[in-house]
Amino acid sequence: MRTNIHFIVNPIAGKGKNELSEALLEAYFPKTEYSVSIKKTEFVLHATALTKKSIDEGAEIIVACGGDGTINEVASCLVNTSVIFGILPMGSGNGLASNLKISKNIKRALAIIKNQNIIAIDTGTINGEPFFSNTGVGFDAHVISDFEENTTRQLFSYLQSTLRTLKKYHYKNVVELKYNETTELISPFLLFVSNSNEMGYKMSLTPRASLQDGLLDLVIVPELSNFKLFIFTLLFLFKKHHWLKEVRFKQITSLEIKSVDNIILKTQKDGEFFVPKEPKIEIAIHPKNLNVCVL
Repeated sequence: MRTNIHFIVNPIAGKGKNELSEALLEAYFPKTEYSVSIKKTEFVLHATALTKKSIDEGAEIIVACGGDGTINEVASCLVNTSVIFGILPMGSGNGLASNLKISKNIKRALAIIKNQNIIAIDTGTINGEPFFSNTGVGFDAHVISDFEENTTRQLFSYLQSTLRTLKKYHYKNVVELKYNETTELISPFLLFVSNSNEMGYKMSLTPRASLQDGLLDLVIVPELSNFKLFIFTLLFLFKKHHWLKEVRFKQITSLEIKSVDNIILKTQKDGEFFVPKEPKIEIAIHPKNLNVCVL
């Protein structure tokens, strides 16, 4: 019986013009052994709809071909199922794929899917919405908001968005944090919650995070002076931000963030801008509920 494998392709991810030919796929997945389907997305959340249809069609392996946004849409449909998740990194950041050591070289990535070395990884949720790499409140969410206004999604554009946000960013909201039986009030520059050890572009705020430890890594950065902000940015670029004493690291299974002023907080999940429907944000880890093809 042939294995049913579906590829969900975002043609405009990363540099755009992403193609996946039937001839290339047949070299790895011959018709005698596999039933192959290629589906292309045309709009936001189309990958979600296509994935759900693929599940209904009996797909045993569903491969997200795109960036972190496409990966989030596809994988969100596969948590707590027996369907195997594959990744062909075609985006700009590719944080989760990089953490899993999945090459941006299409042929190498296809070989990983062909080999079917499967592991179960943890996933996170923010107000019930799945994330797989990271989510955040504060500065990173504002950077993503600016970044999404760019027509090109490359590292240089991301750096430009970071610099623009640094110039105009004034985060004065006070939030209540609840984690590990602790409650505190803070006016944060950044609250970053990560399931993986990379956030894309080979950058990381949580280098020790693991996709299989049943924990989320929380980075708490309070409001900083301009001088300390410069130091933090510089240290982050050299992966030494832990040297700044104001930066705190916690490992958690859940986190509650609530605006004291009942303001809706801007957030990001897996590098996509996300606006919660209420002032309270609940983040949680769900151990080993997604089956992924890895090296």
